[in-house]
Amino acid sequence: MARVLSAVGLDCERDDRHLFRDLSFDVASGEILHLTGPNGSGKTTLLRRLVGISSVVHGDVTWFPDSPERTVEPCEKIWYIAHRPAVTLLQSPLENMAYALALHGIQVPESVVWDALETVGLRGFEDVPSHQLSAGQQRRVALARLYLPLEPDRVRAWVLDEPLTALDIEAVDRLKARIIDYARAGGSVIMTSHHGLDSETVRTLELGAAL
Repeated sequence: MARVLSAVGLDCERDDRHLFRDLSFDVASGEILHLTGPNGSGKTTLLRRLVGISSVVHGDVTWFPDSPERTVEPCEKIWYIAHRPAVTLLQSPLENMAYALALHGIQVPESVVWDALETVGLRGFEDVPSHQLSAGQQRRVALARLYLPLEPDRVRAWVLDEPLTALDIEAVDRLKARIIDYARAGGSVIMTSHHGLDSETVRTLELGAAL
């Protein structure tokens, strides 16, 4: 399978301690890379480096190394959802979704956005300012984009930092299934989570081993 991501020689030092050193890995189309390790092992720092918003990790990261799309800005092909969801609190869930789609140049019918919000349990809250929502509902606002029926060649990778946090059991099970379905359709997922995923497409990379 074609590689979606290649990371070579990644090194991160904090307080005179290496969180990881000479870390190299690839992620292929249709694969889920599950980053594990104790708190403070560098999982979030690594994800931030992969999406280009952290400079504390040295090494080479290349998106789409096996295709002509390597010349495209990676952000156009990636959904990144951080541990603290990037939700504009003064905007409603509908407005947040519209903004996220516009950033990626994606146009879908409004009915599709409504369906995604309904799927994550936000029916009736579409026009409510997000600051009035609970922490779990705000997380669902950020996660709703994952339920848009976009082909994996349009959004080729999801980078998710603890996406299952602050969700109830039903929502956790639904999102697990969605992640697995997306990978089986050819999308790639790089994620951190204290929850396991039961799928043949999952590969685990553990951080925090003694250096």
